[in-house]
Amino acid sequence: MKRQILHIDVNNAFLSWTAIDMLKKGSKIDIREIPAVIGGDETKRSGIVLAKSMKAKECGVVTAETIYQARQKCPGLKVFPSNFKIYREYSNKMYELLLQYTDKIERFSIDECFLDMTNYLKGKTLLETGKEIGKRIKEELEFTVNVGVAHNKLLAKMASDFTKPDKVHTLFEEEIPQKMWPLPVSELFMLGKRTVPKLHNMQIRTIGDLAKTNKELLAKKFGKHGVMMWEYANGIDNSEVKYIKEKPKGIGNSVTLPQDISNLEKLEEILLAITEQVTYRLRKYNMYASTVNVQLRNKDFKDFTHQKKLTSPTSSTKIIYQEAKILLNQMYIKGMPIRLVGMRVDGLKDTKQDQISLFDNIQTKETKDIKKQENLDKTIDKLKEKYGYNLITRATNLELDGTIEFKKH
Repeated sequence: MKRQILHIDVNNAFLSWTAIDMLKKGSKIDIREIPAVIGGDETKRSGIVLAKSMKAKECGVVTAETIYQARQKCPGLKVFPSNFKIYREYSNKMYELLLQYTDKIERFSIDECFLDMTNYLKGKTLLETGKEIGKRIKEELEFTVNVGVAHNKLLAKMASDFTKPDKVHTLFEEEIPQKMWPLPVSELFMLGKRTVPKLHNMQIRTIGDLAKTNKELLAKKFGKHGVMMWEYANGIDNSEVKYIKEKPKGIGNSVTLPQDISNLEKLEEILLAITEQVTYRLRKYNMYASTVNVQLRNKDFKDFTHQKKLTSPTSSTKIIYQEAKILLNQMYIKGMPIRLVGMRVDGLKDTKQDQISLFDNIQTKETKDIKKQENLDKTIDKLKEKYGYNLITRATNLELDGTIEFKKH
């Protein structure tokens, strides 16, 4: 079975994250839309450009040049300081979102991640999942990414470096001759700058030239690095996604409706479908929720949220839906057209931490019902895994015109 790998690369991360932070704090200017750079202290000779906007790039500004040089090219240039606290915050937000797809994530840098999606696609193709992730990051986190879609880390990384920004590119084995081989050899991943002139002296100017060069010749001239270059040029990479398993702090889903809905019963059905997805993922992590939060967005894009702390942590679909339904009814105004419904669980715990009772040894009807519900949830989860998530559900009456698109949080 071929591995299913994605590479997520934030477009112009430092400048984009700075722009979002400024806008959230009331700035009227989006620095992504003006000649701007993120740079070091320009009073020092070491002050250099760390990131640049498209308009600064059009002026000829390049990363790693001095601020002084950048100003010579672009007199109206605006310079903003770096803030790694903000960068870590947005990097972590993206990581939390990616955790909803797989826990096999390698944080390659502050703005890049590899995802091993093998056995995590849940009925979707790798390309569909890559597109969904890119769309969600843009809509929910307000910055864009490039997504590389491939069967190994090397090809996924190369694919994400194709045309930018906000693009999803595939680079499967059969696409290598067309998409990768015509590129300059300098664009091959992990090829050092000092190596490029040596390859040029050997009349190796494209990745395709390198791929077709005798491997033994490269090994003789460059040693192990020569073998690696040849393998990379031919799309060969068996390295694993190096991940640290982390559990989410919260799990949520939302759905943007294909048309506004003002029927409460229909909204309750949609909420049940969302709850099914959230609690399924909750049980996959073997975790229990302490808080339930429900979100509504009306046709005027005004958001309403209510939340409730549960008496005891649970992963039960029935219990969490009952509480979510109460919250929905509390905040919904009769006749109000709704365009988005969302539900999230927080305060996640590894154990139920049930309250101790003097009657713990007595099997009351309530405890028997809870146990029965837990067994039902487990049975439905197994059926989902065997026959497909969308084929097994308790929400059976979602008949709406158009496409419903669920967004995991």
